[in-house]
Amino acid sequence: MERYIEKFIRYLEIEKNYSKHTILNYRLDLQDFQLFFKDELIEKIDYLGLRKYLAKLKEKNLSTRSISRRLSALRTFFKFLLRDGYIKANPVLSLASPKLDKHLPAFLTEEEALLLIQASTTDNEMGLRDRAILETFYSTGMRIGELVSLSIDDLDFIGCIAKVMGKGKKERIVPIGDTAIGAIRKYLDQRSHKQSALFLNKNGNRITDRGVRNIVKKYILIAGIRHGVSAHTFRHSFATHLLNRGADLRSVQELLGHANLSTTQIYTHLTTDKLKSVYHKAHPRA
Repeated sequence: MERYIEKFIRYLEIEKNYSKHTILNYRLDLQDFQLFFKDELIEKIDYLGLRKYLAKLKEKNLSTRSISRRLSALRTFFKFLLRDGYIKANPVLSLASPKLDKHLPAFLTEEEALLLIQASTTDNEMGLRDRAILETFYSTGMRIGELVSLSIDDLDFIGCIAKVMGKGKKERIVPIGDTAIGAIRKYLDQRSHKQSALFLNKNGNRITDRGVRNIVKKYILIAGIRHGVSAHTFRHSFATHLLNRGADLRSVQELLGHANLSTTQIYTHLTTDKLKSVYHKAHPRA
């Protein structure tokens, strides 16, 4: 099975142009799948065998979302095998996806977002970098991977826009607010290392995803923000605050870089205060 997995991974890299992060997830999921079936031939794996594999995942107490992701990887894998003639039938087609629990994404209030950003100091180079990162997150709604891959040349400081490389290596243009641009300028003016990357670690190299997550975690603690907040919460907050202030769903979809509008629709939840305000203005007997 290993050679089929390697062929599939090359297909994802060359033909599908998937990101390294996505490809790594596929590889890990399929290696776990391979471990379960050991030396069994790929042509011999059937519906019953796949059911046993899913049952094993449930025994490991994996979440419904994790199991659904594994199943999605298998769907793509077996579809590839069938397309290229490595198998004659696709056993995954008969499997039903587990029903996912719908969870609204956690988001900061506008006051909490400001509190978190202002928790960063601006009296040294690393503090200025941290402030610039937090401002950029909140101003653009970028994913972590998009933010760390930014180079200085990707920014138009006059037009206040950035060129972002999103999922599937799809490029898009996003606006950046004046406050974030100002924070980035201050950081670059004080930066000791000359590099093309926009955000650097203390050694002068491009900062990593983990480095950014640690920075956000640090200021969450300093600001005393509630639990359940992470770097990705900035993205949720960005979308929520735009919609709460009247932005249309299509525009938010474009800003977030979502391929499907249905992905953006998870942000159509509104805060209780917003709902109350709309209700009192609109209902004749409110």
